[in-house]
Amino acid sequence: MRVRRALIPLLALACGLTVANLYYSQPLLDLIAGNFGVSQGAATVVVTLTQIGYALGLLLLLPLGDLVENRRLTTRLLGGTAAALLLAAICPAYPLFLAFSVLIGVTSVVAQILVPFAAHLAPEEERGAIVGKVMGGLLLGILLARTVSSFVSGLWGWRAIYFISAALMIVLAVALWRLLPPRAPSHTAGYRSLLRSVWDLALAEPALRRRAACQGLLFGAFSAYWTAIAYELIGEHGLSQAQIAIFALVGAGGAAAAPIAGKIADRGYGAVASGGALALAAAMAVLAAAGHRSVLVLGLAGVLLDFAVQAHQVMSQHEIYALRADARARINTVFMTTVFTCGAISSALTGVLHHRYGWTGACILAACCATTGLLVWAVARWRSPARAREVAA
Repeated sequence: MRVRRALIPLLALACGLTVANLYYSQPLLDLIAGNFGVSQGAATVVVTLTQIGYALGLLLLLPLGDLVENRRLTTRLLGGTAAALLLAAICPAYPLFLAFSVLIGVTSVVAQILVPFAAHLAPEEERGAIVGKVMGGLLLGILLARTVSSFVSGLWGWRAIYFISAALMIVLAVALWRLLPPRAPSHTAGYRSLLRSVWDLALAEPALRRRAACQGLLFGAFSAYWTAIAYELIGEHGLSQAQIAIFALVGAGGAAAAPIAGKIADRGYGAVASGGALALAAAMAVLAAAGHRSVLVLGLAGVLLDFAVQAHQVMSQHEIYALRADARARINTVFMTTVFTCGAISSALTGVLHHRYGWTGACILAACCATTGLLVWAVARWRSPARAREVAA
């Protein structure tokens, strides 16, 4: 079974629309705090809990991609996401909104089921390019979510984006059910065995652990920047929601990294280029702190930080999906659970640091995350003479 070219845009769109649910709240935290009568620090918990929910979904639901027929699993999860979004849109109390935010995160793992699905369908020689294109849609969803939610909230209030996304999830479920080919995985040992094998994979594959750790740290830098940026733009630069939407739109340029990174990985340069992505992210965190008085500098730092994070993710997935063709959903479970756990921790720390030290505190956290990832990469390169010879050749 091979991927039909017409399916690639659908898979990219599906990934983008589902993963966007994790990010709609980021530019709306000030509005959410005012609506529910809570502090800005308390509102930041929305981002943290949504990412914790997503990490739980990755850990508990994503492995089902190696057990349950993928098309059926995908459409059922989309139905759950639509219900969670609708409940969040109508709930009257902040604790309930937080609970439904967790459910939104748990059920939004569809994107991470579809990415290894695309890798399974792709010819080996084109896997990086095809995964890169699908990831491009996912990354556009991440980066455009903030713009869309800001514009929508400016027109109809912050709850409107939850109603709209719920409707989109239903439409998407119908489209995927009609157009995706069925895929029945080969694993038949049962759910408990499946979860145990996730841990076994993590222990058995050092490349998977390294890639997960580096990407998790990069995503921590990404989360620190985008969790705090709305407060900086409103408080220090006086931007409106519509202006914040335009600012977030600039960050969508980072999605261009996905297809470029896929081609680099297909040509065998992914290991070296990953170090460059980590170094770029660390430099952009420092630039964002030093140039915070200029919206243009903040925008440049944001788009290049996004570019680095997304490029590193595509190159990482190219490497880890080649480890075990029969276990790509479980490999993705280890990888993405690590990534979003780091993101949730970073979001929580960002709330604390921003409350005490402002924008500088968030940028220092981002720089520390990216620099630690670069050190992990450097140590792994130093300990691998075979890779060094490959680069020299």
